[in-house]
Amino acid sequence: VQVVESGGGSVQAGESLRLTCRASGDTDICEGWFRQAPGKPHETVARDNGVGTWMYSSSVKGRFTISYGSAKNILYLQMDNLKSEDTARYKCFCSGEMGAGTQVTVSS
Repeated sequence: VQVVESGGGSVQAGESLRLTCRASGDTDICEGWFRQAPGKPHETVARDNGVGTWMYSSSVKGRFTISYGSAKNILYLQMDNLKSEDTARYKCFCSGEMGAGTQVTVSS
């Protein structure tokens, strides 16, 4: 499976971005978004908790929304009211594989 993330960019604090993750196979299932900033540990941003609901990191809850596209091999992350601490490389996990990620940079 190939996983490709897109939609990152450089924005000002308070602005929004929507990230898209696409897995190559129609039957692949994308499970969540993760991020890593330089010098910081890998963080789960939002993911399927295995019982049909989404789980969010406390640092993004209320500002980020994860959702599927037309199928479970497409996964979105709507990020609103971005903060400088959201600056990181965002990666998606699908069917056992993680993509190269997309960079999000937020300036205060």
